[in-house]
Amino acid sequence: MKAKGDSFERLAARFLLSKGLKIVVRNYRCRGGEIDLIARHGQHLVFVEVRSRGNPRFSSAAASVDLRKQRKLIRAAHYYLQQHPELATCPCRFDVIAFEPPQSRAEKVPTWIPGAFTN
Repeated sequence: MKAKGDSFERLAARFLLSKGLKIVVRNYRCRGGEIDLIARHGQHLVFVEVRSRGNPRFSSAAASVDLRKQRKLIRAAHYYLQQHPELATCPCRFDVIAFEPPQSRAEKVPTWIPGAFTN
C-alpha cells in the first residue's frame, strides 16, 4: 500500500512543481507525525497532505483530512519549524492534494486545496 501512496505523492509533487511551487522536503517524519510534502510558494512555506481514494462509496479524499489528522499535521509542522528556525518567520499554510476515484478517466487528476485548514 505504501508504494501506491508514494505514487500519488510523486504525482502531487509534479503537479505542484507545474504550478510554480518548489518542493523542499518529501516524507518529513518526526515524533509529532508525518508530512507528505513541504514546499515553498513565493514567501509561503506550504505543508501538503496528499490523499487518495479508490472507492467512491467512502468519504472523499479531501474529507479524510479530519480534525485529528489536521492536528497531527500542525504538530509535525511545529517540529519542522523548530528544526529550521530560519523559516519560523515565513507565512505558512496547509494544503491538501486529493485524488478521487476515477470516474470515466484513466488519468489521475488531483484536486488542489490551498489553505485547506488553518493553525
